[in-house]
Amino acid sequence: MAKPNVKEQIVSTSLNLLHSKGFNATSVQDITDAAGVPKGSFYNHFSSKEALGLEVVQRYTDGVGQIAALLKDRSVAPLQRLRQYFDRMIAGNTANDYNHGCMLGNFSTELSNQIPAMRVAMRQAFAGSGALLAAVIAEGQRDGSIASALPAEDLAAFVNDAWQGAVLRAKAEQSREPLDRFVRMVLGRVLA
Repeated sequence: MAKPNVKEQIVSTSLNLLHSKGFNATSVQDITDAAGVPKGSFYNHFSSKEALGLEVVQRYTDGVGQIAALLKDRSVAPLQRLRQYFDRMIAGNTANDYNHGCMLGNFSTELSNQIPAMRVAMRQAFAGSGALLAAVIAEGQRDGSIASALPAEDLAAFVNDAWQGAVLRAKAEQSREPLDRFVRMVLGRVLA
């Protein structure tokens, strides 16, 4: 029988725990207890909780990136790709009853002033999603399906910012309505 990868146990457990409870509210002991590994194993794989946090952010960003692959499918019209992407993102929020929010948004609020490396990681993650959104928006502008003449990069940044606000509000209200309103406004008004 194969021995489970301890580092993987710690990272996958931490992804769920840090996303649901927050970084500061989760101790290394909480993580090792939930992962079912000795506390010493944590420090065999990570120099600090911050180092683990950065790896967890990368794992989370990779997961969102798998959803974002929808944005690259040029066989689907640009607005439809955006709708599919946000529908999948909404489904992820619905799956946890709006309790978790977006880890990037949560960590940005909680950690950007505490851990400079985390601020850099957040900035890079938001820039990556913004670039993907900007490419789809620019494509829609070229084919005429997106009427706004504003620069695609500005629209993408606004869409990212509005999404983060909608997710935060959905979490606070325990409701899907802010996410649905976001889609109606962004796809039906801002980009239409």
